[in-house]
Amino acid sequence: MPVRTTDDQADYLSGLNPEQRKAVLTTEGPLLVLAGAGTGKTRVLTTRLAHILHNRLAWPSQILAVTFTNKAAREMRERVGQTMGGAIEGLPWLGTFHSIAAKILRIHAELVGLKSSFTILDTDDQIRLLKQVIEAAGIDSKRWTARYMASLIDGWKNKGLTPDRLGADDGFTFADGKGVEIYKTYQDRLKVLNAVDFGDLLLHNITIFQKNPDVLKGFHDRFRYLLVDEYQDTNVAQYLWLRLLAQGSNNVCCVGDDDQSIYGWRGAEVDNILRFEQDFPGATVIRLERNYRSTEHILGAASGLIAANKDRLGKTLWTEDDGGHKVTVTGVWDGPAEARIISGEIENWASKGRSYSDVAILVRASRQMRNFEERFIQLGLPYRVVGGPRFFERAEIRDAHAYMRVLNSDTDDLAFERIVNVPKRGIGATSVRKLQQAARTMHISLEQATRQIVKTDEIRGKARSSLRAFLLDIDRWRRESQDAKHTDMAERILDQSGYTQMWRDNKDAKSQGRLDNLKELISAMGEFDTLEAYMEHVSLVLDVDSGPQDAEVSLMTLHSAKGLEFPLVFLPGWEEGTFPSQRALDESGLAGLEEERRLAYVGITRARELAKIYFAANRQVYGSWQSSLPSRFIDELPIQHVEVESEANQYNPSLIADRVQEDFGRSFKRAQDAGRSSPGWERYQKNRDRDFGRQPKEIEGHAVRRPAKGKASNYSVGERVFHTKFGYGEIMSADGTKLTVEFDKAGEKMVLDGFVQRASEV
Repeated sequence: MPVRTTDDQADYLSGLNPEQRKAVLTTEGPLLVLAGAGTGKTRVLTTRLAHILHNRLAWPSQILAVTFTNKAAREMRERVGQTMGGAIEGLPWLGTFHSIAAKILRIHAELVGLKSSFTILDTDDQIRLLKQVIEAAGIDSKRWTARYMASLIDGWKNKGLTPDRLGADDGFTFADGKGVEIYKTYQDRLKVLNAVDFGDLLLHNITIFQKNPDVLKGFHDRFRYLLVDEYQDTNVAQYLWLRLLAQGSNNVCCVGDDDQSIYGWRGAEVDNILRFEQDFPGATVIRLERNYRSTEHILGAASGLIAANKDRLGKTLWTEDDGGHKVTVTGVWDGPAEARIISGEIENWASKGRSYSDVAILVRASRQMRNFEERFIQLGLPYRVVGGPRFFERAEIRDAHAYMRVLNSDTDDLAFERIVNVPKRGIGATSVRKLQQAARTMHISLEQATRQIVKTDEIRGKARSSLRAFLLDIDRWRRESQDAKHTDMAERILDQSGYTQMWRDNKDAKSQGRLDNLKELISAMGEFDTLEAYMEHVSLVLDVDSGPQDAEVSLMTLHSAKGLEFPLVFLPGWEEGTFPSQRALDESGLAGLEEERRLAYVGITRARELAKIYFAANRQVYGSWQSSLPSRFIDELPIQHVEVESEANQYNPSLIADRVQEDFGRSFKRAQDAGRSSPGWERYQKNRDRDFGRQPKEIEGHAVRRPAKGKASNYSVGERVFHTKFGYGEIMSADGTKLTVEFDKAGEKMVLDGFVQRASEV
């Protein structure tokens, strides 16, 4: 047993601020360290671990230290070694939740009907097994996909739910009430195969602990100290697992930040950290609020924004780095203007001797990256996409391009081969090899060989009928493309081929992003007159050397940016519906809004020196132009930490941009100079729809055609008009150039009079 002494004057404690020092030295009893962004969380965690070892409060094997990633675990081990002046031997229980759970399960596998040699299935194996179970149950596996069932099971396991703990209603999410039955059969099959999936690791641990008190007591006796990193990101199963293990010594230290809980979409429960004091009575709570990363204005803006959240424990970041640059808020005309202006800012930054690697652009959704990528390529500005491939290199974009290439040419073998079985048509690798062999033998293209081989018996059954149907589709699309607009044709092909539906049926967390990217692709195509012109553009974009650079601008989503920091951070796309995401609001209501606000907080606090926010007056959303309102988060930024900039001299503002420029921009700036609140912004705020679950009514139309400001409409109430998107309708009311029209098919819409024609003139 280690000798329990404490050295509170050790060298490794020097340089810690009072709160950090207290967090390290408070070793007994439950402790919650609320570590704000940039407050030295990792240093506290590793120094605390080193302090326990240095003072021999526990042997390395008596410490359970849990992280979320293997990278974080390696970093912690290395930093503990550096703190103690050498490599650390032992620490066998330092790792991720799942790696530690797997180790425990190997020891006690027989208690859940497994052997210690069990196999951990990857996603592909899990999908294959589930498909077998679904088909054996007589369920249509095309309608009720194995991937969808896998996502349901993963969600249940993240909540710590075994089949016997599910309610009757849970089963109706799959195959009209058969979900629970499939889950149970799947779990039984796993045991027969002596296998587990990723979610089972924690779930089986929980079952073992709950049903075998002696086993749980053994781990209570083993672990004297428990340390958990990023506690705000734990899901229910991780929470239950930790609670069970922490009932022993009660010396549990959880480090996290409720204001940075941004992974609710993958099961994280911010309530876990919010109720820590209830779960562990007598717990000590230490707030790390001194920030070592950002300037006073950046922290002030972020703190003022996050204060609007109600479900938080509360803390206020501060720094000794007074002043600095204020957070700028800039209104721009549209997405391309936003990319152009930000590119200019980056080039200006580089011209002053600063590095491109100091710069990050953080977007809410990956579809926002395209405008920046194309602008950077045009300028030769080096960049990298963090956390994923570049837009035109994404799998779904390459698949869509392959369909377009086949439409254009019957000799594009690479494109034909890529999509012949995407989505799956029952044309396997063997059939494709036969097609390739025939093409080589006859010295013709793959498509031409397919047209020959389907007339023979070389390929039979479903593969042959699928190939015939695919060729009929191609022929039809080529005929229709002679008269149809290329963007309409692209949408038609993706829908009729089943490609879009394939991603709708795929319940992976990234699937919705892929669908959004496909819609952004249609928008990109709309910028070119023909499909040929667009494909030539893509070829040129992909031909640009994208090899590694010494210094590159980082382009990433806000979720990917957590834990990173940059001197200069750009935050584009702060508009209602984009950020906060309308989907998040629709699906999760107020909880979704608060998570979106935490995401905004994370974005601002990535900046060390400069944070620049942008919103566009117009966005081309999935092929159509829409006017947009600035994000409500802009409203919530404290006025004393924000400076409003304008690009009004570069474009003619839209109706909404006018209002924002005049009411928000000028009045806000005047009030800012006078040190008082902004009446213009208050007026804008009153007029704005503040219901978090509703989207502002859209004003349809393309910016370039907008009538001049102040111009009276030439149309009268009662006139019949025609709109290229909504068809024929009757004007119900007119407010300047804004018309409210009751369209025959589309219903009531608000449009600009520059986008309609009198029905008699059509």
